[in-house]
Amino acid sequence: MPKKSTTNEKKIKSCKYIFVVGGVISGVGKGVAASSIARILSDRGQTVTAIKIDPYINIDAGTMNPVEHGEVFVLDDGDETDQDMGNYERFLDTDLSSVNYMTTGRVYQSVIERERNLEYAGKCVEVVPHIPLEVIRRIELARDNAKATTVLIEIGGTVGEYQNMLFLEAARMMKIKNPKDVFFVMVSYLPIPTKVGEMKTKPTQYAVRTLNASGIQPDIIIARSNQLLDERRKEKLSMFCNIPADRVISAPDVDSIYDIPLNFEREGLGDMICDTMSMTCGVANNAGSNKWKKFAKSSHVKKNEVKIAVIGKYFNTGDFTISDSYLSVIEALKYSAYACGSKPVLTWLSSVDFEKDPKKLKELSKYDGILVPGGFGSRGVEGKLKVIEYARKNKIPYFGLCYGMQLLVIEYARNVLGLKDANTHEVNPNSKNIIIDIMEDQKEKVALKKLGGSMRLGAYKAVLKKGSIAAQAYKTLTISERHRHRYEVNNAYKKRLEDKGLVFSGVSPDGHLCEIAELPQSAHPFFLGTQFHPEFKARPLSPHPLFTAFIKASQKKRNK
Repeated sequence: MPKKSTTNEKKIKSCKYIFVVGGVISGVGKGVAASSIARILSDRGQTVTAIKIDPYINIDAGTMNPVEHGEVFVLDDGDETDQDMGNYERFLDTDLSSVNYMTTGRVYQSVIERERNLEYAGKCVEVVPHIPLEVIRRIELARDNAKATTVLIEIGGTVGEYQNMLFLEAARMMKIKNPKDVFFVMVSYLPIPTKVGEMKTKPTQYAVRTLNASGIQPDIIIARSNQLLDERRKEKLSMFCNIPADRVISAPDVDSIYDIPLNFEREGLGDMICDTMSMTCGVANNAGSNKWKKFAKSSHVKKNEVKIAVIGKYFNTGDFTISDSYLSVIEALKYSAYACGSKPVLTWLSSVDFEKDPKKLKELSKYDGILVPGGFGSRGVEGKLKVIEYARKNKIPYFGLCYGMQLLVIEYARNVLGLKDANTHEVNPNSKNIIIDIMEDQKEKVALKKLGGSMRLGAYKAVLKKGSIAAQAYKTLTISERHRHRYEVNNAYKKRLEDKGLVFSGVSPDGHLCEIAELPQSAHPFFLGTQFHPEFKARPLSPHPLFTAFIKASQKKRNK
């Protein structure tokens, strides 16, 4: 007798797979497009999960330069991933895991390990088909883990690059096996040369033909440009890209990425996907989409500006300034500002500039709040310490994240305890007063140079002190937050710091690790740092309580 299908098997059998690929240029918005499609289908009743494929040999994103690749986004299970994973979590309002992220290095590593363990039963292991089959296995694992009815898979890079060919081959193999369940969306760029003044479709035509050379035909083209597509351009793409004109979706530049799901729905993308893939979808207007509409509307607030200075060092790439290194921080500030009815005005300031010219510190008085995000290394540290001292003495709301919290403690030790050589082991291991020391379990890893994926990573619980700013913000005394660090507050200095007024308002359950440091509101309106990264858990529909408390304190300063 045939085996009776379980409910889960039925779900998996009817699962749909939507691959999102990019054409013409990198940074065209594949991640946001994939996140927006995921949001649309989730609001229509689908159980959606999303996967990012990075075409790098790196095992994870933790060893990638944040200036070149953007921030490292950490998941609850400690996986160090691409920043698009953060977009997926924020748009879907869900927690993802390491099964939702893969790199070329990770795929090859798995295949080689299986070969060494004789799991291929003596077969000759080859790049094709075994690498694409491993990619497919990982996609199915993510599907099963989420019990998903729809899986969004973003293939990093641009079609035509050598690096992503094997991932496209995996997609092609899936399409051959399940033609009705696999769908392709190309996000491509249509330039408008300044001196020509006309939107050009030819680059996208070539991108589609390049994709065709991999055995794949896009079902939908999302046409990115700084203007709306006209009908003539849609018809041209239809003719030369072998696609119906109504499947060319116009995606002009927008002020807020949170408008994109709404724009896609107006273009009929949700209905188009559901109809084309024979999916059982709910209506576009429902409770979920209405919540998103309300949030998206709040992102256009034009009054009640709150000015925040973000002090970092990962801003410059050649002659250009980018902010992707701190993407989650930026979005977390936005969510809380919108929830408080304010328009966030963020200014990027390099900490190195304050080292070169301390007179610039006076410029900080025009900001309502100052934030120092995470980071590594010694460059710009003295500038950050000067900024923190200025914020403390001038009662400007200050929020320090990870390194920003460690430097808060060092500044306090230097200028309140009088330990002028106070430092972190990372910057000066020879200092007589190591206020921030390497964690005990990290010492051997560093000595053996086992550095990749070996930090304290992922979600850990913490216990808060009753009546503290942190406890008031969270409205609970037990929290769980995501970490990414090797160093911690040296407990040998903890009592001396507390005796001088610094409050360690959050500690690990065993009391050993200092998770939050703050000054009481009687001493400062908001002077707080976290060893963890609260930005990773901020969501559009549920802003992070500490960011909201920081914005509220900044609003009070502005109003004064």
